[in-house]
Amino acid sequence: MVDSMSTPPPRSATDLFSDPLDSHPLWFKPNLFLSPTFDSESYISELRTFVPFDTLRSELQAYLASLNHDLIDLINRDYADFVNLSTKLVDVDAAVVRMRAPLLELREKIEGFRRSVEGLLVALRNGLQQRSEAAAAREVLELLLDTFHVVSKVEKLIKELPSVPADWSNGDLSSSVKNAMSNGNSVQSIENGTNLRETQSMLLERIATEMNRLKFYIAHTENLPFIKNMEKRIQSASLLLDASLGHCFIDGLEHRDENAIYNCLRAYAAIDNTKSAEEIFRTTIVAPSIQKIIPYGPSAMVSGASGDGLENDYHQIKQCIQKDCKFLLEISSAENSGLHVFDFLANSILKEVLLAIQKGKPGAFSPGRPAEFLMNYKSSLDFLAHLEGYCPSRSAVSKFRAEAVYVEFMKQWNIGVYFSLRFQEIAGALDSALAATSLVPVQNSDSGHANLQGLALKQSITLMESLRACWREDVLILSCSDKFLRLSLQLLARYSNWLSSGLAARKKGNAASNSGYEWAISAVPDDFLYIIHDINCLATEICGDYLDRVLQLLSSCSADILDLVKQSILRGGKSLNDLVPLAINAIIEAIVDKAVEDLRQIKGITATYRMTNKPLPVRHSPYVSGVLRPLKVFLDGDRAVTYLTKETRNDLLLGAATEITGRYYELAAELVSVARKTESSLQRIRQGAQRRAGASSDVSDQSVSDTDKICMQLFLDIQEYGRNLSALGVEAANIPAYRSLWQCVAPPDRQTVISL
Repeated sequence: MVDSMSTPPPRSATDLFSDPLDSHPLWFKPNLFLSPTFDSESYISELRTFVPFDTLRSELQAYLASLNHDLIDLINRDYADFVNLSTKLVDVDAAVVRMRAPLLELREKIEGFRRSVEGLLVALRNGLQQRSEAAAAREVLELLLDTFHVVSKVEKLIKELPSVPADWSNGDLSSSVKNAMSNGNSVQSIENGTNLRETQSMLLERIATEMNRLKFYIAHTENLPFIKNMEKRIQSASLLLDASLGHCFIDGLEHRDENAIYNCLRAYAAIDNTKSAEEIFRTTIVAPSIQKIIPYGPSAMVSGASGDGLENDYHQIKQCIQKDCKFLLEISSAENSGLHVFDFLANSILKEVLLAIQKGKPGAFSPGRPAEFLMNYKSSLDFLAHLEGYCPSRSAVSKFRAEAVYVEFMKQWNIGVYFSLRFQEIAGALDSALAATSLVPVQNSDSGHANLQGLALKQSITLMESLRACWREDVLILSCSDKFLRLSLQLLARYSNWLSSGLAARKKGNAASNSGYEWAISAVPDDFLYIIHDINCLATEICGDYLDRVLQLLSSCSADILDLVKQSILRGGKSLNDLVPLAINAIIEAIVDKAVEDLRQIKGITATYRMTNKPLPVRHSPYVSGVLRPLKVFLDGDRAVTYLTKETRNDLLLGAATEITGRYYELAAELVSVARKTESSLQRIRQGAQRRAGASSDVSDQSVSDTDKICMQLFLDIQEYGRNLSALGVEAANIPAYRSLWQCVAPPDRQTVISL
């Protein structure tokens, strides 16, 4: 038995005063020790960041003790078997020798069998490789034989073709073609009326099919000596086929032979030579017709140019397409014809039209004359849409638009330069109008019969004309609608900045440092009525009919884009409305400055009653009637009656009355304060003089003081001022400054209630 006294005894399950033996902190995980990737150094370094080293060491020692204890338990549990093990191991070596002999014999047999199998496997692999090489060689040989047979067949068929078109264009069948028609059906077909042209095209289609096979064979047997020796024969056959096919296709086009054309197109498609067919159609049919409409070359230079307009030319070209090209377009776009690889619209018709315009009317693409450029551009888009009408499906339209000729045609129209010229034209007109040193009213705008719905200033009219010009039919290009929208918003911002900066410069009042805004500094209050009127008209128009017009033109856009456009234009209209209070303040400041000139006469009240024997005043001062006269004259003027709305008039009246009253209170409060301070100083001087003279200091019998007279005069004045405000439609008691003024000068018994 293993002595277990060296290890601590296991704790009892009922030990309530210590942790059980297998109790560990949450951070101590013994399972990690069994991991194959366990690393003691990294384990300790990680735990030391939050566990003290002493705690970690004690916990590991405790865990070691528990492991030793478990080991001793296991040994003690099977100790008897462990001790008896040596007594059971008797004559083990002899048993091992007896068992080893059959095992060695079995190993030798297995090794021999493995060597025989490997030999068979090598032989089998060699046989399969030889078989594969033989099959590949046979395949190459068959391809070479097929190639030779196809080349011979093509040469034979080509020799059976007429040498020149005249041999068969008259309708007589040559003996070579008769020999080529080896089956009775073909001869019977010819005898029944099948013309020679159709027969020739059928033969060419057959040759093209064989040539297609030949290309396939050559692609799989290239670089072989046999093929290289046949290159000249193949190349010669290919050239003869191209020439014969070209002659047949041209003859079919000239005679409108649909069957012959169809067979020729199938032949071109078979040899993957669509470009030749498209080019033949362009030079044979399209080019002569287009050159009659848009001459170019030496003959065009002699006859002279007939202008750069394209609208009439496109109209004639459309008629030519309908007359001379439609038949081929219908053949190539027939359903299940297999001729979708051709694109005669782009590579024949559009290519020739582009060439004719470039050489015959190069000025048509020039944006230097925006009006003519736009007409030609829109006519060209209409022409392209007409061509797309010949496409049988949407995929055909997409293919047409992806053609290099189509892309090149669109590149000729420099829309960016066109917009730049329009930008300079439209924005330049507004800049010129805003550069004026004064506001420029339109003719008869001063009359009382001016149209309230019209604009009063030339600057505002120019803005509205510029905004409308951005979306006129003879200016707008829908593909540039985002740029024209941005230009519209820039025009609005330019006008708003012109107004706001001018009003700010007027408020500063320094003409020398505000060059460019002389119009605002020199403007009279009546001029700002034009501004207020025009701002209201512009905002109404922009957020109403103008916005509807823009949204109608952009109706093809998505709802999200239309909402963004609407919000941006409405924001521009709001920026104009935000300028109305600034213009009203400019008018108020001018009126207040004039009113203050009369208010300054209030200082004469002090001189009137200071050190005089005048009695208490009984009526208001003469200056009071002039304080509100500038405001009344302005509101009763013809321009104010004509251009001011009721709401704006009330805002202006209340703002001016409030500002004038505030200035009135400042002057009156200062005057009363100075009078009381002066009265107090004089009273102290008078009392000091009396004490020095030995007279009584009793002044209780003194009459009303000068300050009381001044306050009484001011009280009578503000009563009259309040009545004048009421005559204009403003309740004086509702103005905070007036209430303060009343409490400043009113007698003590009348300060609580304002009564005029």
